[in-house]
Amino acid sequence: MSQELDYLSGRVAAGRLSRREFLGRATALGVSAALANSLLAGAAKAQTPRKGGFLKAGVSGGASTDSLDPASFPATVPILFGKSWGELLMEMTPNGGIEYRIAEQIDSSKDAKTWTMKIRKGIQFHNGKDVTPQDVVETLERHSDEKSKSAALGLMKGIQSLKVDGSNVVVALKEPNVDLPYLLTDYHLVIQPNGGKDNPAAGIGAGPYKVTVNEPGVRHGGEKFKDYWQGDKLGHADQVEIVVINDPTARIAALQSNQVHIINDLGPKVVDLLKQIPGVTVQNASGRGYSYFNMFCDTAPFDNNDLRMALKLAMDREEMLDKILRGYGTLGNDFPINPSYQLFPEDIEQRTFDPDKAKFHYKKSGHSGPILLRTSDAAFAGAVDAAQLYQQSCAKAGIPVEVKREPSDGYWSEVWLKQPFSTGAWNGRPTQDQIYSTAYLSTAAWNDTHFFNEKFDKLLVQARAEFDQDKRKNLYREMAVIVRDEGGTIAPTFYQYIDATGPGVKGFVKSSMRELGNDYALVHCWLEA
Repeated sequence: MSQELDYLSGRVAAGRLSRREFLGRATALGVSAALANSLLAGAAKAQTPRKGGFLKAGVSGGASTDSLDPASFPATVPILFGKSWGELLMEMTPNGGIEYRIAEQIDSSKDAKTWTMKIRKGIQFHNGKDVTPQDVVETLERHSDEKSKSAALGLMKGIQSLKVDGSNVVVALKEPNVDLPYLLTDYHLVIQPNGGKDNPAAGIGAGPYKVTVNEPGVRHGGEKFKDYWQGDKLGHADQVEIVVINDPTARIAALQSNQVHIINDLGPKVVDLLKQIPGVTVQNASGRGYSYFNMFCDTAPFDNNDLRMALKLAMDREEMLDKILRGYGTLGNDFPINPSYQLFPEDIEQRTFDPDKAKFHYKKSGHSGPILLRTSDAAFAGAVDAAQLYQQSCAKAGIPVEVKREPSDGYWSEVWLKQPFSTGAWNGRPTQDQIYSTAYLSTAAWNDTHFFNEKFDKLLVQARAEFDQDKRKNLYREMAVIVRDEGGTIAPTFYQYIDATGPGVKGFVKSSMRELGNDYALVHCWLEA
């Protein structure tokens, strides 16, 4: 309750929620009027942004292969930068609601097959042109084209047709989807002039900052866009910069020496150290992100489900949670959903470390010889240590695992989606449908376990059209069991997002969606002095 009230009071202070709405919500939560007004007064004092300055972030998850084309955003650096220069139709709030951006309203037909979005007037692109409903149609067309290489294609393939109707955009779906508004919050769907069809990597959007520097794998920068449609409500610094620092030790050193003001992706083992640095605030938030050890289900030797099961049972999850996350997380169960999602299937048995059963399935698989696991610190904080710890637990089951440490630079372009057994991490998504559609649907562009299951695909489509919550929950349960028992994901833990801000940095908004406040830290934060 406290986190929700803090968030809501901050929105009032920022002029994005009325005082009356806040008091109504506070009353519903059982908070007295006196306490609610006190919270508002404190928020107003604490949340009055200071304008100006040069806000810098030292961030992991950047590579020389990164592009400004939103369709290709693979990791944190391009996403964080994209949310500073780009604008979406709508976005998720930290408490799981929808916040309208370029779209100011969305309504559906009774069967959830036809959706009508009212497009906000008076929004300008950085090139001076107005954002139009046609730009929205062109953007969604580009990401939903069967020939598209967009990572959002798996989400957008359900679109049958798009058309402009005055100030509205009408979206007709092939099948009903009650989650469409949430799908449209996907960070790839930055609205671009002509949908980005002319030059998708131009970096022209309608966000609070204009692109001034773009050196992939090195740094990215922007300056305040004077005609930003939300004025001074977002984007408080005159300039922002992202410095790509994939090494965690170097990120901490950069924060400590005030070379940068915000850093991300911190391992739990350094949290106590960070708390001792004067002026540094650890910004940790529980979320939906999970670390994984992924196998390609269609590539030998992982095309054998007994081998996949052996490797799942050889994972000591409790040890991972204790030694790698230091308690900053929760146990995973080899499917990408945790209790923070609506309709979580809580009755699925938690998989535990069982070397005897692992040995049984390993022998049954008929495989022999070392199994190569690729990893890097770029995969997630503590990934190399996690791989070595896993190597030890596999040895207890008689399974030889060889760990190969890959370079951090280029890990997401050269290892992820290309090597059959590797470590990595997924951030959560607004809905179960979205994470499954992005990474487990047979046709998904980011199907990083090569999981092709016809029954799963049919259940996914069926769940999208189901209004009855109990029936929908049962469908999601069945899907989770299929992924858990037949898929290529070993998901030992869900982790907290652990970021840090330096002295004088204010306005950081925690989110369960993604790290760095759902990648809006450069937009929300300001420098106090």
